[in-house]
Amino acid sequence: MRVVILAGGRGSRLAELTEVVPKPMVHIGDRPILWHIMKHFSTFDHKEFVLALGYKGDVIKEFFLNYRLLSATITVDLASGTSQLHDSGSNDDWTIHLVETGLTTGTGGRLHRLRQWLRDEAFLLTYGDGVCDVDLSALMATHRRSGKLATVTAVRPPSRFGGLTFESGIVTDFQEKPQIGEGWINGGFMIFEPGVFKYMNEGTDSLEKEVLEQLAVDRQLAVHTHDGFWQCMDTLRDRYLLEDLWERGQAPWKRWA
Repeated sequence: MRVVILAGGRGSRLAELTEVVPKPMVHIGDRPILWHIMKHFSTFDHKEFVLALGYKGDVIKEFFLNYRLLSATITVDLASGTSQLHDSGSNDDWTIHLVETGLTTGTGGRLHRLRQWLRDEAFLLTYGDGVCDVDLSALMATHRRSGKLATVTAVRPPSRFGGLTFESGIVTDFQEKPQIGEGWINGGFMIFEPGVFKYMNEGTDSLEKEVLEQLAVDRQLAVHTHDGFWQCMDTLRDRYLLEDLWERGQAPWKRWA
């Protein structure tokens, strides 16, 4: 199953970083968040990706064009101008389609422009700015049982503050930044059947408002609930949180060796 990643937005709330690189290329550790997302999919054997590019798409292209060189051991002979690649430095056997979808195109428009790259088959879709530890096999099973055109992963957003329980002025329980106890949001890990394209056209802008909302009205949108880890990278605070988890070796989304 091909994986679509919407990777064309500006990421204005990360302007300190995205003036230089697009949001999916902001690093967690020594690799961009886009790489972390793709590694998660590849652990479930989904290794063919269609990236919808927009803002600073050339940075994403350069990253993958130089992917093997940047992680390999190389000998360079300056006299002859030749070089020898001794090893790839990576065992990632991905196929990546890097598709320009416009600088200011909305999420729905970007997906519509990818139609020719998706064959007439179901496909996975996510955004280029969020990680989680969702079981993609379970997501696929939910989708198949539903028989609907689309399935979204529902998550509980992380709280911005620590949670307190107290009695008579004494704290009885403290949880540092727990998941919110109620309320679900779209976590951005989705499966679509080809039939979703009848819900969009050349003028479609928003995937969320113009496509997902109408699918819900038509009762064609199923849900897979995920109680585990999920975190988007909307702000510098979010980025520092993800960076800290990664550096401490406690990144819940890391399912690979």
